[in-house]
Amino acid sequence: MVGGERLGQQGVQVTPTGGTPRLPTGLTGMSWLVADAGTGNVLAAYNPHLRLPPASTLKMLFADTVLPKFDRSTVHRVTPSELAGLGAGSSLVGVKEDLDYKVEDLWRGVFLSSGNDAVHVLANMNGGIEQTVRQMQERAGVLGAADTHVVSPDGYDEDGQLTSAYDLTLFARDGLRNPDFRSYCATRDAQFPGAVDKNTGQRATFGIQNTDRLLGKYPGLLGVKNGYTTNAGSTFVGAAERDGRTLLVAVMHPATYMKVYDETAALLDWGFAAADKVAPVGVLVQPKTGGGGDAAAPASPASPAAVAAAKPALEPPKKEAGPPRSELAAQGVRNWSAVGAAVGCAVAAGLWVAARRRRWSRRTVVAVPATGGATALGAGEPGPAGATAIGHRD
Repeated sequence: MVGGERLGQQGVQVTPTGGTPRLPTGLTGMSWLVADAGTGNVLAAYNPHLRLPPASTLKMLFADTVLPKFDRSTVHRVTPSELAGLGAGSSLVGVKEDLDYKVEDLWRGVFLSSGNDAVHVLANMNGGIEQTVRQMQERAGVLGAADTHVVSPDGYDEDGQLTSAYDLTLFARDGLRNPDFRSYCATRDAQFPGAVDKNTGQRATFGIQNTDRLLGKYPGLLGVKNGYTTNAGSTFVGAAERDGRTLLVAVMHPATYMKVYDETAALLDWGFAAADKVAPVGVLVQPKTGGGGDAAAPASPASPAAVAAAKPALEPPKKEAGPPRSELAAQGVRNWSAVGAAVGCAVAAGLWVAARRRRWSRRTVVAVPATGGATALGAGEPGPAGATAIGHRD
């Protein structure tokens, strides 16, 4: 198992020593991990190799792959074909065809507004969507991210697009080594180029804000990336620095939208308090130096028996519709599925839940095989054994 044997075991993994504080209670994430970015030591984890849909946290891998290739001052004129194929309800920063954009503006659109339109433009600059996806998969192999399967560069829900909390931590750690990545993910707000005024010929701008709800609120937070889709629920990787130590926390698919931030903050608090009082349960592997390829085989699909045993876990946590509409509107985001959920009547909602439960039992699942027991230390709500992950979007 990549990173150590214990990271392949189900349940909470932690090795307390004298004076170790208890882990936060009430954690609902299906998978999470706390690691020291400097040493690579994994301080605690819960199902860290469980393969789940990534949402926009996959944009970290996109940035790891593409960001070093273009100077930030390069100017690019966007063509209509570069904005084709955006998924319905994609988050957008507001890139328009037949206008010029600096590369640094496009990256701010990626990191602050999670703009799939900016991703598609940069991917086309990089040789196209297919080539970029292939290069992202190769980069994942170099980083040792064996749980990751890339289908789209922006993290939009696609069949089979999966990653894990462990892999997301590798992506964040790799990105933070790049000063430009570090700068973009820490930017709270910026001006983005708008349309050209037909009367004056002047280019307008409009404000964009980082949708990371911890940035500027959690002391020492450096970024990194949040995400939300109907299929993935909420995902988030946060990095924070305190007294010369940088910690990384990844949380995937908690019970509700805001819990991904609450649980990340709680795990960061625990990590800073416990860093010198726990023995590591694993390690973040270093990137390879000799090319691509997976560092290890990902978890195998669950057997029918394992699926039957884990059946209670196939019902997803109850999810909120997503970020408040006021926030989404400010970012130029058109999340029609969230709107539909908000205005649906009780009868329609009941029918949707019933249909979802029927479909859930037929979905492709990927499970992390149980290889031993787990040490629980105030873990709150650790979830059922044999937890499984979905591989299809709604």
